[in-house]
Amino acid sequence: MKFIFLNLLLLITFTGSLAQQGALSGVVTDESDKPVAGVNVRVKHESIGTVTKEDGSFILKLPAARELTVVFSHVGYATVEKPVEVKAGEAIEVTVMLKLLTEVLTGVSIEGERERRDEVSVTKIKPKTLEALPTPFGDFNKILSTLPGVVSNNELSSTYSVRGGSFDENLIYVNDIPIYRPFLISNGQQEGLSFVNSNLVKSIEFSAGGWQPKYGDKLSSVLNVDYKEPTLFGASATIGLLGGTAHMEGASGSGKLSYVAGVRHKSAQYLLNTLETKGEYLPKFTDLQAYVSFRPDSRTSIGVLTSYARNRYLIEPESRETEFGTFNRSFRLFVGFEGREILEYDTYQGGVKFSRKLNDGWKTDLIASAVHASEREFTDVEGGYRLCDVDKDLGSDTFNECVFTRGIGSNYDYGRNTLEANIINLENRNTYSLNTKNTLEFGLGYSWQNIEDQLSEYEFKDSADFVIDTQSLEADHKLESSQYSGFVQNTQQLRANIVATYGVRLNYWTINEELLISPRVQISFEPEWTRDVVFTAAAGLYQQPPFYRELRAPSGDLNRELKAQKALHLIGGLDYNFKWWGRDFKFMGEVYYKKLSDVVTYDIDNVKVRYYANNEARAYATGVDLRVSGEFIQGTESWFSVGILNTREDVAGDGRGYIRRPMDQRLNIAVFFQDHLPNNPTFRVSLNVFFGSGLPFGPPQNFEKRNVFNGDTYRRLDIGFSKLFYMNKEKYKERRQVIVGAEVLNLLGVSNAISYTWISDVSNNQFAVPNSLSARFLNVKLSIKI
Repeated sequence: MKFIFLNLLLLITFTGSLAQQGALSGVVTDESDKPVAGVNVRVKHESIGTVTKEDGSFILKLPAARELTVVFSHVGYATVEKPVEVKAGEAIEVTVMLKLLTEVLTGVSIEGERERRDEVSVTKIKPKTLEALPTPFGDFNKILSTLPGVVSNNELSSTYSVRGGSFDENLIYVNDIPIYRPFLISNGQQEGLSFVNSNLVKSIEFSAGGWQPKYGDKLSSVLNVDYKEPTLFGASATIGLLGGTAHMEGASGSGKLSYVAGVRHKSAQYLLNTLETKGEYLPKFTDLQAYVSFRPDSRTSIGVLTSYARNRYLIEPESRETEFGTFNRSFRLFVGFEGREILEYDTYQGGVKFSRKLNDGWKTDLIASAVHASEREFTDVEGGYRLCDVDKDLGSDTFNECVFTRGIGSNYDYGRNTLEANIINLENRNTYSLNTKNTLEFGLGYSWQNIEDQLSEYEFKDSADFVIDTQSLEADHKLESSQYSGFVQNTQQLRANIVATYGVRLNYWTINEELLISPRVQISFEPEWTRDVVFTAAAGLYQQPPFYRELRAPSGDLNRELKAQKALHLIGGLDYNFKWWGRDFKFMGEVYYKKLSDVVTYDIDNVKVRYYANNEARAYATGVDLRVSGEFIQGTESWFSVGILNTREDVAGDGRGYIRRPMDQRLNIAVFFQDHLPNNPTFRVSLNVFFGSGLPFGPPQNFEKRNVFNGDTYRRLDIGFSKLFYMNKEKYKERRQVIVGAEVLNLLGVSNAISYTWISDVSNNQFAVPNSLSARFLNVKLSIKI
């Protein structure tokens, strides 16, 4: 009886409180009048709050007849406070606009909350600065390698592999403008910086598979970047032992014109001096970028992107000494060099995006872009080598000395390669709101490609005045082609908690005259649970028309009949937000299966992909990606990622069945962890940890023994320390900063191998000599932001 009385009392009290409430509803948008999801809407000094939905809408119950302050806050936007007073039973509607923050904060923020949690395999990334992420060159792509399913086992390179795919299977867009990487680069130490300049970035989306039809025709991933449209002036400069950056941003007095511009210089000379190959390294990499946006009226915007990358690399190698094997059976290779490599890569990229709202429900984009690449590779290097057994008997008089010579000989490499590439892209994209529950998107595209390639290279191996292996390649190609593409998709809210996106993409290439039809579908389901969980699933066909490098066989001939590689993606996942220690955390998990057909087999040597230019294989990739992120230390965000992968291929007619693919890294673990001194968050420590199981490899020019060996594991620990100082904080708040930092790269001094050099002894037995990456290195940096 007492229990019933208490429940009646609670019911009466609750009913009375409802009668004394009002309601505040509305929409939160950004400066472009786009809805902002995930905005925290709360009553100041009260435990009352909610979060905006994907369309920016919210509803908040408020106590009646009281003056309250409602706070609207979101990462990357200026907080808005709005005074409100409602009467009992009254409903008030408001529209709130959030302005993008222009000050740069310390740390790297990979936002756990997606603006649209119904999209499959899409992670929102909002970089604030790279000082907290200890990397050799501050390359933004190293953030991607901390995500599950992404592999980048080379600190000297910006390339990455996604879920077992090659380096050439990843789409990159900046403000919907397609981006290209250099063609001829074969070694990570020859690379400049990745295209994305983090100082200019507003937001980034990364999809590891199952993406929507509106994105292009590749097999593995999509990186979609938006550059800033600032409203206030800002600038920054960073200098360190490995290079420097500078950027400037601002807007006109009317606010109609805005700009961001940046310059980056990469100086890898000191880091390259830690490699096993000693000599004179003269690398010079410079990148210039700018993005200008003009809004003549509220319905029209014009964005112009320009970029120039200048890469110069010269090395005069002198000697190399490598010890490998086991303690019981150790070998040493010594090589003396003569000659040099001169490599030059110039890439010009630019584009214009014209956007117009034809009416309240229809928006159209016209995008035009162009790329010009001019690349030169001149190589003339001879190396004389000696391979010997090393005495590892601790009690021996010859301990750690060569006791038996297994082989003496020389290698000679010659190359005179040039490439000129011109690419023009035109595209029209449209977004049309059929009603509140259906959004239709469609578009057409055209691409023209003109590539001129001249190859002249050869190498031979000489063992005791006897040439045992000779390889040569001569080619002179000119390839001109056109591609036509189109897509249509519809995003439909089937129920209040179920959203589906479905559509189809078309592609036609004039070289092989192949028409590709790629249907795709995504669906998300948010159950009505107390726990904040969203389940997602996707299925679709992804087809990649061959690009120039895939057409070129090892002999130098072009296979113009080569068909597109095809992949069926099947993905299921969940997105779970939860509280831990009173703070927000997120867990993301996905299982995936990719069935590939018409596969073009390839081998990877360092970062160079060598294709066999045929469709004679089938393959599959399956795995699990897991990631948890949040404030493990209050005020700093950290994350842990785990990827488990199995990818294999079956080449028709070789009789071997399914074998490991070149990027079959079974286990990949990445950790980024931040900490700071108690009560002093201006002093921070950051850890970057990578572990990857060994990749397969085999002897060169031996197709029957491809990928029969398992390489060494990849292990790397980088640690960074930084101290933040504010310049006149009372006047400028936190906008003007000085950051002093020090990083110890490869703290454990692990000798990670990126590739293998094959050496033969006098009996023609082959030995795989690992080519190691950089050793331990101390880097210091100074950054200023205003």
